Amino acid sequence: MHDIADLERRGVVGVFLASEAFADAARLQGVALGFPVPCVLVPHPVQDRTDAELRAVAEEVYPAVVAAVTSGPASG
Repeated sequence: MHDIADLERRGVVGVFLASEAFADAARLQGVALGFPVPCVLVPHPVQDRTDAELRAVAEEVYPAVVAAVTSGPASG
């Protein structure tokens, strides 16, 4: 979270990806940093997925990632 917030402050557009299990922690960290970084949640768990499953998740969240990157800063 710190890295993406720093990059955003420098003008590099980005989005923070987090597992759904860490949604609250991601939002709270953004608030603590004073920077509402765009966040896209992916299904949990991540580490035990096969390459094919990871590709399917990536395809599923791709529209949300593009929307987050192109819509500007998050509102909360």
